[in-house]
Amino acid sequence: MTTSRKIVASAGAIGASLLAAMPAWANTAVANVAEAAGNAAAAVTEAAPAAAAAFTPTADMVNKGDTAWMLISSALVLMMSIPGLALFYGGLVRTKNMLSVLMQVFMIVSIAALVWVTWGYSLAFTSGNSFIGGLSKLFLQGVDGTTLAATFSNGVYIPEYAFVVFQMTFACITPALIIGAFAERVKFSSLMIFTVLWLTVVYFPIAHMVWYWAGPDFLPTTPGDHGLLWGWGALDFAGGTVVHINAGIAGLVGCLMIGKRIGFGKEATPPHSLTMTMIGASLLWVGWFGFNAGSNLEANGVTAVAFINTFVATAAAAVSWAIVEQIKHGRPSLLGAVSGAVAGLVAITPASGFAAPMASIVLGLIVSPICFFFVSTVKNKLGYDDTLDVFGIHCVGGIIGAIGTGIVADPALGGQGFFDYTVMPAVVGTYDMGAQVLTQIKAVALTLVWSGVGSAILYFIVDKAMGLRPSEEAEREGLDLASHNERAYNY
Repeated sequence: MTTSRKIVASAGAIGASLLAAMPAWANTAVANVAEAAGNAAAAVTEAAPAAAAAFTPTADMVNKGDTAWMLISSALVLMMSIPGLALFYGGLVRTKNMLSVLMQVFMIVSIAALVWVTWGYSLAFTSGNSFIGGLSKLFLQGVDGTTLAATFSNGVYIPEYAFVVFQMTFACITPALIIGAFAERVKFSSLMIFTVLWLTVVYFPIAHMVWYWAGPDFLPTTPGDHGLLWGWGALDFAGGTVVHINAGIAGLVGCLMIGKRIGFGKEATPPHSLTMTMIGASLLWVGWFGFNAGSNLEANGVTAVAFINTFVATAAAAVSWAIVEQIKHGRPSLLGAVSGAVAGLVAITPASGFAAPMASIVLGLIVSPICFFFVSTVKNKLGYDDTLDVFGIHCVGGIIGAIGTGIVADPALGGQGFFDYTVMPAVVGTYDMGAQVLTQIKAVALTLVWSGVGSAILYFIVDKAMGLRPSEEAEREGLDLASHNERAYNY
């Protein structure tokens, strides 16, 4: 018996049971409902053969402009990691650890790229189950210059290699973000092993759960082929959960398990080069346009929405942080301004393609005071040594952005809403802000638990197997010399 015929039989059986159990006055109403359900199910049966026809994208569905934009976006996101993040983090540590941070970021990007094309892409973006993909594209088998990847529009595709390399840059930067939480006190070799394990156990499943689906044109034949959070209807345009909350909570767990720096709270540890940090932050801001606007997978009006939102939310957050410092300390700082900018970038990431510019500005204005409170007050009161405030900015900012997305995406506030892909072509669906915010909270909670618990297990395994922390002598000397026998500066 086919699935659709089972539905017809079940509908009839349920209707008969209800008629027997209900009093006479309700029989007519129930009968009408049962008849309507049976008719709808029968319609599904009649339509099933047509719906089962396989869809095959063709080369004429690919636009050269979309392809060019995706390749440019990929290069922009790579620039966020190296040199952007490397310089941003490097400038914030002490001179004796500058080169070690540069090396850690550079090698994480290199290793993550290899892991991605070997098994990461397959685990994240192929059909498997709700939590993880399969191994059908292990070593990129079946992917070549002619295969195509879906966008968010019916009948619009990009070369699969363009999608592979774009998503690869996200896999490269996310584990690199983590290291800021325990900078200046981690063994290089152990960190590299942890990166491979973390990508496999934590990042790829989260990416699959949030972003994987077969594409709009395949819904009639594969309606359940998607990740868990995608099925929930969670909105994450460019990585609030996948990148920032994911990395931020992993960083907090790492800094707690590795322990505080020697002399933490007793010795001064000022940034050695805010000039480098400002250069890095600026590269992050510019590269983030590829990060957010590229996540639309096309070059169209929604891409422009994500682009302008990324611009204005970041500007608002930088201004907001400076104002908070002016009120709190009597003067704004460059470190505060760039920290605010990064907080704004983080917050707007999940909402970038959904919000309106004015709502994005509000989101930027709100996120900085909250992140400032966490990095200046909460961290001090609890006494954890999050060296470069990965938790306070990326995790907290990501949470604000992810939950806020449920609000600013509302069409009543000028947002884009969400598309109902059950009809072709897709149309904007009916928006329920309360229900969407609840879904966003559930997505945040799952990410925190998955990454927090998974990261703790991996830190424990690596620590027991090879040790996470260098010797006290190496830490006092500085990781530049102890780990790499080089100095960032020769003077």
